[in-house]
Amino acid sequence: MIDPVLLRENPDLVKRSQEARGASADTVDAALAADSARRAALTSFEHLRAEQNAHGKTVAKAPKEEKAQLVAQAKELSEKVKQAQHAVTAAEKAADEALAVVENIVIDGVPAGGEEDFVTLRTHGEPPAFDFTPLDHLELGEKLGAIDMERGTKVSGSRFYFLTGIGARLELALMNLALDRALQAGFTPLIPPTLVRPEVMRGTGFLGQHAAEVYHLEEDDLYLVGTSEVPLAGYHMDEILDLTGGPKRYAGWSTCYRREAGSYGKDTRGIIRVHQFNKLEMFIYTTPDAAEAEHDRLVQMQEQMLQDLGLSYRVIDVAAGDLGSSAARKFDVEAWVPTQGAYRELTSTSNCTTYQARRLNIRHRLPSEEGGKTQMVATLNGTLATTRWIVAMLETHQRADGSVTVPEVLRPFLGGLEVMEPIA
Repeated sequence: MIDPVLLRENPDLVKRSQEARGASADTVDAALAADSARRAALTSFEHLRAEQNAHGKTVAKAPKEEKAQLVAQAKELSEKVKQAQHAVTAAEKAADEALAVVENIVIDGVPAGGEEDFVTLRTHGEPPAFDFTPLDHLELGEKLGAIDMERGTKVSGSRFYFLTGIGARLELALMNLALDRALQAGFTPLIPPTLVRPEVMRGTGFLGQHAAEVYHLEEDDLYLVGTSEVPLAGYHMDEILDLTGGPKRYAGWSTCYRREAGSYGKDTRGIIRVHQFNKLEMFIYTTPDAAEAEHDRLVQMQEQMLQDLGLSYRVIDVAAGDLGSSAARKFDVEAWVPTQGAYRELTSTSNCTTYQARRLNIRHRLPSEEGGKTQMVATLNGTLATTRWIVAMLETHQRADGSVTVPEVLRPFLGGLEVMEPIA
């Protein structure tokens, strides 16, 4: 959630941010009112507690003949304190709910608007040109014995698939390449749980506008994650971190699950939009003043991966209305998919500033020369490899006979294989 102090001191800034996202500024007024009611309830409770404590001392010192009346007054005060405590609990719950509706404050420069209002920051490479009619990734995958949608549907339903033979090897090669790059950049590898508690899912912001995307196991009250961002964010929940040696950087390799609610009829062919996929996700805990530099660093790592895989792409600055509640800024890197004649998102990286940390209670301690107090950390996340990358790689590097050239950086992970050949 946002900083309540910022809400009180600069509500107009918060309102502008909400409006840029296409949300109502009324949510800010509601949050202010709820926050004010919470503080008033707390003040009333504290005054009554102070009065109760003072009265208790009076009773202890009073003459015997006055005690009965004073004890009766003490009982009345005790009941008032109990009622005030209940009022505080209710007011705190109401304030938390009102504040949770207010999304993260967008960073200056983020374009206003919705999904189509992004700004292209740069492009890299020319879309590939073919002197033959290119096949789409599913046709290529079937020729190579790499993708089996039919049996995936038979076993699990629509939008499920098997990666088979060279397809399975290709994904493992891609993920291992990404893991190597993350290790070289100082990230600690993690294989996190893919089931998390509600407070972790809620803390990362995925039970708001994205709730319909999430699979919930009601009997266990656990959620399947759509990205390892969620367990990585919860990894240091309720902790005070030592960031004097620099940011904490993690790379989480996990299977991810998404309902793809509301996407019926979209990308039903192949493995672009599916219910289950693998992903290597980078996650960073850092100080708020270092967050934007870390954000740029994540994008640079993503771009280097795509360049080394020989893919043409563009980097976009996502508009405020398409950020998601936790992100203050998000950059997407979209690769060219030849048979669609369009750029499609392969990576996304978000600066969530202190929004998630405030919900999950993750702090760091300032150096002693700066007072030694604690403050919220900033969190960032970014994809370094995922199953969808196979789509762009197959289509970009295909040849007329249905074979596909293996990008040079992947060959060491495939036993030196240079070309994926169609199976008989």
